[in-house]
Amino acid sequence: MIKNISNLGDAALYCDFGKNINKETNSYVIKYFDKIKQLKIENINNIIPSYNKLIISYDLNRINYKELKDLIEKIQIDQTDSEKKNILEIPICCEEPYSLDFNRLETKLKLSKKQILQNFLNKKYFCYMTGFIAGMPFLGDLNENMRTNRLETPRVKVPKGSIGITEQFANIYTFESPGGWNIIGNTPKKVFDNFNEDKPNLINPGDTVIFKEITKDEYLNYEQ
Repeated sequence: MIKNISNLGDAALYCDFGKNINKETNSYVIKYFDKIKQLKIENINNIIPSYNKLIISYDLNRINYKELKDLIEKIQIDQTDSEKKNILEIPICCEEPYSLDFNRLETKLKLSKKQILQNFLNKKYFCYMTGFIAGMPFLGDLNENMRTNRLETPRVKVPKGSIGITEQFANIYTFESPGGWNIIGNTPKKVFDNFNEDKPNLINPGDTVIFKEITKDEYLNYEQ
């Protein structure tokens, strides 16, 4: 539940759900996000969910902080509110040249490539949020023995479709971008479609993701 609501700048509301970053806390963020969208509260410009926060920007000429705060505080959320059940399978190729950081990970995690892959693939991932670049999903939670820091020197260019791990999360680069995550593979599947105005994101907060390993040949022939 929301722990505190405060101002964020002149025309945004900052809803704080606490310090914890876990599925239970994030599920409430997503429930509030969905409920506010369903209510179609007038004069809200944008709603941005994160791990444990919700930012609501509004038209200051039409509604003020107190009015919107009162509306948000009246929203009732309980355990009976439905949670999203979308389960998505994402193909991943972990062969060269897509697996950029296995040597580093084997040293850092003290696990073989086979063990790292086994741990990574035998897991269901919960989408906490999307962001940093358009449609990039932040997927948790990695097993404790799979968690490591970002690269000491981030890459200037991480290829589109790269799948990386850092700390408790995995992610998918939806565009070529700078980045410091540990890259273990790449997916040929389009995760963000900027030409689809209604549903640009394949993966959304609350979804569950399963990764399925494919070969390099399957990767190269995926579109066919």
